[in-house]
Amino acid sequence: MQSEERSGRALNEISHTAELETGGGADPGASVELPLAPLLTWQGSELLRAGRPYRILSGSLHYFRVHPALWRDRIARLAALGLNTVDTYVAWNFHERRRGHARFDGWRDLERFLELVGEAGMDAIVRPGPYICAEWDNGALPAWLTALPGMRPRSGETAYLDAVRDWFDELIPRIAALQACHGGPVVAVQVENEFGSYGDDADYLDALRRMLVDHGIRELLFTADGPTELALDGGTLPGVLATATFGSRAGDAAGLLRERRPDDPVMCAELWNGWFDHWGERHHVRSADNAAATLDELIAVGGSVNLYMAHGGTNFGLWAGANHDGVRLQPTQTSYDSDAPVAEDGSATEKFHRFREIFAPMGTGDLPPVPPSLPRLAPRLMPLRARADLLTVLRDAAAPIVSSNPPTFEQIGLDAGLALYRATPLLPAREVRLTIKGLRDRAIVFVDGGRVAVLDAAEAESGVVLPGEGRRVELEILVENQGRINFGPLLGEGKGILEGVWLDWRRVQNWNVRALPLDEWDERTLDMLGERSDGRGDVGPIGDGLATAELLVDEPADAFLAFPGFAKGFVWINGFLLGRYWEVGPQETYYVPAPLLRPGSNRVTVLELERSGERIEVRRQPALGPEEEYSE
Repeated sequence: MQSEERSGRALNEISHTAELETGGGADPGASVELPLAPLLTWQGSELLRAGRPYRILSGSLHYFRVHPALWRDRIARLAALGLNTVDTYVAWNFHERRRGHARFDGWRDLERFLELVGEAGMDAIVRPGPYICAEWDNGALPAWLTALPGMRPRSGETAYLDAVRDWFDELIPRIAALQACHGGPVVAVQVENEFGSYGDDADYLDALRRMLVDHGIRELLFTADGPTELALDGGTLPGVLATATFGSRAGDAAGLLRERRPDDPVMCAELWNGWFDHWGERHHVRSADNAAATLDELIAVGGSVNLYMAHGGTNFGLWAGANHDGVRLQPTQTSYDSDAPVAEDGSATEKFHRFREIFAPMGTGDLPPVPPSLPRLAPRLMPLRARADLLTVLRDAAAPIVSSNPPTFEQIGLDAGLALYRATPLLPAREVRLTIKGLRDRAIVFVDGGRVAVLDAAEAESGVVLPGEGRRVELEILVENQGRINFGPLLGEGKGILEGVWLDWRRVQNWNVRALPLDEWDERTLDMLGERSDGRGDVGPIGDGLATAELLVDEPADAFLAFPGFAKGFVWINGFLLGRYWEVGPQETYYVPAPLLRPGSNRVTVLELERSGERIEVRRQPALGPEEEYSE
């Protein structure tokens, strides 16, 4: 194969009809078949834009992690950073939570987001997956998909490819219509995501490539994998630009890319200038100088770059994913600040200014001015008023589903939130050990309404001793899905109680289960659930359950909430589920974007699972917890 055949021009396999004026005896305006050339190509390992040498200076900004009223603001901040391109994943489950009901309105209006990128004079890179990782719930694969019997995600098996094709039927034409060849901002589209870290099925990757082309993608196609021989061998395709993802040793990564793909330009599809945080760990940071040194090294070897993340945003609702280290679940926290150049609330950080100095000489003119920081609410305390205790709220929230054995979340149509399992087993007169096999992920055990234990998966396998009763008791197990695994061999694993519940060697059967999709509860639902107040007034330091506070504002502005004295729970702002809070940290404050607030009275609702504080704090500054230097 000649070098030119391996170049970006080799991607132009499809022709389109263009109207040209013709001379001689030809009719004016006759249709002539011309190749539909993508805006970005490459030749002799040099990246070209409209045939001229070019370097992509991009940053990741996920529309699904930023309130849509702030999309324009965050895009402007990336332009001020000195970038010429905005990169985003597309989260399948965010759009098609229920099978066959894909949505592209409101917060899910991907086309509007891309149009705003174009209006800012920037290019767009779109990464439609279908798998994206991104520390997003289930790697963005819908729970209904991975729950299908025998489903093998990220494979060439017919059932999976058929589901992807149905999704791409909805998604890809929207992206295709906004390509540069049609006057839009989209200049590149990724095939899958870091597949070489998962498998080596080249036929599967090529099937996805063909789907993209068949659905109208004409711009540059690329893959992205870790800078190792194993990953690049498993995740790349001939004729498709191979890029790498890394956080350091840019020269080594570029050398490996050039060794294995000598006719491809060097691009880092994810330069990890920061990192995300799991609950119970420290807040990962990377110094501006350290990150800038890697960026300088990449630019020195001629590479294009995409900063991951340029602006991290927030895992609102229950969309945060999880990892697994082989021993325990590692759920990702609500903040996705990622120590990015543009902070969670849009502030320009020290890293922003350091990177801007690097990017400024690389543009064709002066950079746009840095937008000022957005207004913030003044600090204050909000007293909390109890509405109902935890079990009262959850028992009233849904009708029970009857099942002989405890069903999984997937079996009751629940993809996220809580499930309350109830049975009435006969306890012997002697002590007995209660065990839960296959708990995913965390359980609070109640007997006759009294709290007995809080268990993670390992503790549930070991079990908890119940005293002898010699009678039937009301056994309730509240199970929390802490986020579906987004990376590795446990991708797609179910939630809830996967195997069963035992008293010693005897299985507990005959269950009533309530599905509690917390992120589907709106302001009206929360008000209804709070009507059955237990009359306690202000919540004491040991309370659990539903409680509310009032936030009075003259004009909406950004805010940071803190929950001193609280243990673990969920918080809503005017019926919108902001996310989880948890005393294990690292994050101590929770970002409330101004568009979630309204002038006058705003309702803050918390559902505390264990122990409530007395007041919620509004702070002026974020606090993301004790820091730890990120290292790759």
